[in-house]
Amino acid sequence: MDWQEILANIFSEGSRLTPEEAVILYRDAPLHELRIAANSCRVKMNGDREVTYLIDRNINYTNICTINCQFCSFYRPPGHDETYTQTIDEISNRVRELENIEGTRILMQGGVNPELGIEYYTELLSSLRSRHPTIDLDCFSPIEIEGIAEVTGISTLEVLTHLKTAGMHGLPGGGAEMLVESVRTDVSPKKGSPDNWLNVMREAQSLGLVTSATNVFGFGESIENRVEHMQRIRELQDYSLENYSNGFTSFIAWPVQLENNSYGKRNRGRNKFELGAGPTEYLRHVAISRLFFDNIEHIQASWPTMGLSIAQMALLGGADDAGSTMMEENVVSASGTDKMQATEIELQDAIVRAGFVPRRRNSRYELLDTPDAKSSLSEMPAPPPTQFAS
Repeated sequence: MDWQEILANIFSEGSRLTPEEAVILYRDAPLHELRIAANSCRVKMNGDREVTYLIDRNINYTNICTINCQFCSFYRPPGHDETYTQTIDEISNRVRELENIEGTRILMQGGVNPELGIEYYTELLSSLRSRHPTIDLDCFSPIEIEGIAEVTGISTLEVLTHLKTAGMHGLPGGGAEMLVESVRTDVSPKKGSPDNWLNVMREAQSLGLVTSATNVFGFGESIENRVEHMQRIRELQDYSLENYSNGFTSFIAWPVQLENNSYGKRNRGRNKFELGAGPTEYLRHVAISRLFFDNIEHIQASWPTMGLSIAQMALLGGADDAGSTMMEENVVSASGTDKMQATEIELQDAIVRAGFVPRRRNSRYELLDTPDAKSSLSEMPAPPPTQFAS
């Protein structure tokens, strides 16, 4: 079967895209045709009028980590003179700054810190929930949940239960990267297996916690590897929706940032097409993800790694969400990207210039009252022309 037949079957028969068909589309279909098909799917699932965004803040409560992912420039090993762990008051002050700009969520992640038992996390969550009752607390990626379980000597399900009782609202999708054992072993051999990540997410979904799925690509993996990652996410989504009526709210993918980390330095000099990914490849990945995930409602455009102009293109090729205003971000930016800042006005403007109506949301994708975006248009320069590169 060729790519034309596959796309025709999606729309004429409503058939689910198989992994084998996804590989053919990823490899052979012209980008323009993929984007048209993905946009049609996006319109069917989310309409053609609105693009959502979130006002939140990333808080990295500690940079101490024992996992040593080669693509991470943020972490520091225990004993390093640049390590830190924030106090409850320090974190609370950051949340208060978010409240001052009408934010609704903190996304709190750190490293696997062997010095912190579960009491640190439950006390932190309980205090934040008491001080900031209207802010959603989406905290601690699956690998952090595994680390807490190991330090504390209880199961990951028990950890999640304690954290939910203390006030945790959901889990970030971080740490998935590539849910393919061979790729994961190469770039982060100390990190838990793909099965572990999926199991923690399944447990979180069973408890009613809000979750999202992520994907970092560009490690030199094959197209088949990329589709395998998506397939594992889709299988879990099928299971959780059937058994818990609760699954991933969204899928967010971005290319690995290689500038300042050991993985990029280790592979310096390799063919530039083997590592990382440019705008064309990113847009292809977004389109394939929209076509593949018939059971995940939202696809997010990653402006922090690709820039606002490429994010606009993603909104016209399958994505329906512009992500967060990113009041604070330290992990991706540590890898060398310079695209990490955008005000609400800038994000609204990018959405309007792409032809959509911006709408604030919360982490559950519930729509919120949104300030009028029109007043910002005359104040903003036009985005630079998009240049495609592999």
